[in-house]
Amino acid sequence: MTKRRLSDLKKAQMRAGYLFVVPSFVLYAAFVLVPVAITIVLSFTYYDISFGADWVGFENYVRFFSERRSLEIFWNTLRFAFFAVTCNVLVGLLLALALNRVMPAFLLYFFRLAFFLPVIISAAFVAVVWSYFYSVDFGVINYYLLQLGLPAVPWLSSSKVALTSIVIMDVWKNTGFFMIILVAALQGVPQPIMDAASMDGASPWRRFTRITLPYISPVLFFCIVFATIGALQVFESIMILTGGGPGDSTRSLSIYLVDEAFGSFELGYAAAVSVTMMLLVLVVTIIQLVGSRRFVES
Repeated sequence: MTKRRLSDLKKAQMRAGYLFVVPSFVLYAAFVLVPVAITIVLSFTYYDISFGADWVGFENYVRFFSERRSLEIFWNTLRFAFFAVTCNVLVGLLLALALNRVMPAFLLYFFRLAFFLPVIISAAFVAVVWSYFYSVDFGVINYYLLQLGLPAVPWLSSSKVALTSIVIMDVWKNTGFFMIILVAALQGVPQPIMDAASMDGASPWRRFTRITLPYISPVLFFCIVFATIGALQVFESIMILTGGGPGDSTRSLSIYLVDEAFGSFELGYAAAVSVTMMLLVLVVTIIQLVGSRRFVES
């Protein structure tokens, strides 16, 4: 009798659990799974607003990987992701190491707030402000360059400099997020082990590479994956600063997707670009996960 009551209670708890999960699953299916499925199907069609969709197979994908412009945009996205991720995580780690030391409390909180504050500001607002910083004639950056006797730099109007300018702004805005996460990770490194290594004569660099880095490697890996996913989908900052120009030198896959979908009304081709972006993020993440087995300490 007792076993039967426990069994009935367990079934009732399972039913209650499923009832709580069903609303969120329905919303997830309606707003995520169904749109993804429709996009994948649409990517194999030529969609005309007036006449509907015609099945074209892999023609949209062949077009994307055979056109010079789309390959240049694909390369732009990879370059931006590489430099943005590297600089964001590296600068965030350096700031975290600088703040993970004994100092007056008010200075510690001041520096943390100062570096983290850009993270909570809208990316669109940050891009607008930096567009004034980068102005050739009236920008504050070029003003100080001229004061130092250096030539003004066409930050946003030169195809050789524009992408670097966007990376600089992205690092200024997002590196504080990784700094806060890495500061928390550094505070979890056992101090007795560090003290023992110091007493044994280990240099600061050796203590960092042999003790600190292995301990924070899971958090560091999370930062790299998180930054990579965000960088591969960059949109607002590039759209506001350069609009993808000059030419296509800073155009990302996200901007290209929007242009094709709502500018040229090539919805089938835009869907193929979207699926390509999804696969790119998936492949890069899988590569990082496989690499983590070697470089991330458990």
